[in-house]
Amino acid sequence: MSLISLFGALEVGLIYGLVALGVLISFRILNFPDLTADGSFPLGGAVCAVSIIAGVNPWLATLFGTLAGAAAGFVTAWLHVSLKIMQLLASILVMIALYSVNLRIMGAPNIPLIWEPTVITPFINEDYSNQFWVKPLMILLFVIAAKLLLDLFFASRAGLATRATGANIRMSQAQGINTNKMTYLGMMISNALIALGGSLYVQTQGGADISIGVGTIVIGLAAVIIGETLITSKKMFWITFSVIVGAILYRLFIALALHSGPLQSIGIGAQDLNFITATLVVIALVLPQIKAKLKRRFKGRR
Repeated sequence: MSLISLFGALEVGLIYGLVALGVLISFRILNFPDLTADGSFPLGGAVCAVSIIAGVNPWLATLFGTLAGAAAGFVTAWLHVSLKIMQLLASILVMIALYSVNLRIMGAPNIPLIWEPTVITPFINEDYSNQFWVKPLMILLFVIAAKLLLDLFFASRAGLATRATGANIRMSQAQGINTNKMTYLGMMISNALIALGGSLYVQTQGGADISIGVGTIVIGLAAVIIGETLITSKKMFWITFSVIVGAILYRLFIALALHSGPLQSIGIGAQDLNFITATLVVIALVLPQIKAKLKRRFKGRR
C-alpha cells in the first residue's frame, strides 16, 4: 500500500472516528439501537454542501450540518419518548424519511464541491502537493476536540445522568433523573457527531452523494466493538479513545485488504468492498468471544 493510500485510509478512518463516538453514545451509553446514523451522516453532508454552494462560510456550513444531525436525533428521541414507538422502529422511520429529506435538500442525487472552498482549502498548497497529509491532520484536530469535549460532558452532572439513564432507567428515575430529557440530549449529541463526520466527509471527498450514508451504522458498530476488544477500560477517557482507534484500524484493514497481493491474485479487488466490509464486521463480532475464551484458558492454566 502506498503512502498516499495509507493517508487516505487514515483520513476516512478519522472521519468514521466521529461516527464511532456518536454510535458509542446511542449503542453503549444510552442502550438505544439507533439506525438514524445512516440518514444523519448524509444529512450533515447535504446541509454542509448546499450551504457552501450558497456561499456560506465553510466553518458555518459545517456547524449547520452538525446541527441538522442534532435535529435528526431529536426527532428519533421524540418518536420514542413522546409517541412511545419502539427504539429500533423509531430510528428506522427517521432513517427512511431522511433519504427523502436529503434529496430535497440537495435537489439532486449528488453535489460536487471540487472547486468550492472548504475548511481545509486555506491550508492546501496551490499545487495540492500537501493535501494528502493536511486533510487527515485537520480531521484529527476535529476528532481530538470532539473527544475531549465528550469526555468533559460525561464527567459533568448531565453526562453522568445520561450514563445512568442507559445503565438502569428505573433506578435513574428513582434517583430523580429526568430520563426522557437525558435520552433527548444523548440522541442529539450522538447524531450531531455523526453529521459532523458527514460534513467533513463531503468536504474531503469532493462532494456530497445521497448514498454516502449506506452502512454507516455498521461501520460505527464495528469500530466500537474493535476498539472495546483491543482497549478494555471502564474510564470514559479510554473508552472514547478506543472507539476512535477502532474506526481507524477498521478503515486501515479495509485498505490493506484492497491492496493485498494474495487477495488480488485470487480476483478480490475494489468491487468486493462490501464483501470485505461484511467479513471484517463478522471478525469484529467474533473477536470478543475469542478474547474471552483465551482469557478463561489462560486463567485455567494458572
